[in-house]
Amino acid sequence: MRGFSPDRIWAVVVKEFRQLTRDRMTFAIMLGIPILQLTLLGYAINFLPRNLPTAVLAQEDSRFARSIVSALRNSGYFEFTREVHTPAELDALVRRGEAQFAVVIPGDFTRRVARGDKAQILVEADASDPTATAAAVAALAGLPQQALAGELKGGLAARAAATPPFEVVIHNRFNPEAVTAFNIVPGLLGVILSLTLVMMTALSVTRETERGTMESLLATPLEPIEVMVGKLAPYVLVGIVQTVVILITARLLFHVPMQGGWPGLSLGLALFIVGSLALGFLISTVARSQLQAMQMSFFYLLPSILLSGFAFPFRGMPGWAQLIGEAIPVTHFLRLVRGALLKGQTLADQWRELLALTAFMLIVTALAMARYRRTLD
Repeated sequence: MRGFSPDRIWAVVVKEFRQLTRDRMTFAIMLGIPILQLTLLGYAINFLPRNLPTAVLAQEDSRFARSIVSALRNSGYFEFTREVHTPAELDALVRRGEAQFAVVIPGDFTRRVARGDKAQILVEADASDPTATAAAVAALAGLPQQALAGELKGGLAARAAATPPFEVVIHNRFNPEAVTAFNIVPGLLGVILSLTLVMMTALSVTRETERGTMESLLATPLEPIEVMVGKLAPYVLVGIVQTVVILITARLLFHVPMQGGWPGLSLGLALFIVGSLALGFLISTVARSQLQAMQMSFFYLLPSILLSGFAFPFRGMPGWAQLIGEAIPVTHFLRLVRGALLKGQTLADQWRELLALTAFMLIVTALAMARYRRTLD
């Protein structure tokens, strides 16, 4: 038996490095994923969102009302994007997710402050994601003492010296008890479907190519679209079964509210399942092995988890990260699921997300068909 030889070990090391560098896809992913993780976790993740979109219904045009709005804006947590004229408009903005907060200043606010007659303003928060609103809600505690400090002078100075001149009534909507599971569990539907459908499809098709069984399919008179539909159809059923299991579990174990929105949710689910399967098929046309197919799937899944609003508040991310997040289909599917289950959104509320999912499905399907080859190289 020959003894231990550093030279032979070094020869194996050199051989492995050469083999690694020849596999450009694996080498690029090995370097790309750590860089992607560092960039996203270091720059894009923020648990204290600021400049949250806020709508205001000011039922009086007064110095006091303007001071309230100015104080909220100066806190850094509220960015006033809409001024509405009816409670119905305000409700629609919050229900559709276009406003994270809604501020109502009643028509008798100035008179009540002047009289010391329990003046109030109402702040409604979209609390479907408790993490996104927690810091902003906490900042409201100091508003009564600070907002009108410059206005309560002269004859009104006594109002500033006594108890707070007004009260902020906070109404947490859609998740008043701030149950984290109400936000996380519906979001898991999109993550689990992406994880299983994209990866399963990519591995399934790539495995057939590796084993040579794809050659048998290519030798038949099947059209490319027929092969694609036939390969993906069983996984559509898998996605539906997974969805049913997740929704039943969410209701029975975590008591997630089911407010409705089923037509939009059903349509969005169909678009998302087909789009995810087409993406897996597209990956299989690029990957040369099952290992590459798995690596490329993770390269898609990592941003889907970090930038979609599943794990971290979407509005807490910087602008560039939100732009990337808007291009990820999981982002729109999560909004659709949470909007349906927690808010009872209608099709009229969900059309933007449905349009985005439709575009995703059509684009990915077209790319998959363009990449598909009738013959193997």
